[in-house]
Amino acid sequence: QVKLVESGGGSVQAGGSLRLSCRASGNSHSRNCMAWFRRAPGQEREGVAAVDNTGHTTYADSVKGRFKISKDNAENTLYLEMNSLKPEDSAMYYCAIEEDVVRVRSPLVGGYYHYWGQGTQVTVSS
Repeated sequence: QVKLVESGGGSVQAGGSLRLSCRASGNSHSRNCMAWFRRAPGQEREGVAAVDNTGHTTYADSVKGRFKISKDNAENTLYLEMNSLKPEDSAMYYCAIEEDVVRVRSPLVGGYYHYWGQGTQVTVSS
């Protein structure tokens, strides 16, 4: 059982930055894949960024060049550095983990992830 707790959300003006954190606890294997997803009201869940056990990263086109995903294995923490934020980035952001990376056929598809956090809200005003 893995527990994920996100933090770092908040309200910023367009062009601003935020750094999200996701602390993982419980039994988490080293060959995992972790990711950030988001869901805005009335919209489908969207994969934002993912990082696998080799450090390979995947980004949604909408955030490439603005967001950076990273993880600290020693601290069991996943990060999402968000820069040049836009109003359309406003959403609830969730982190997710799949303990066996070979099960993740597409890193930005939520259905491949087994454990999810409760989310942290990001609001970007124009």
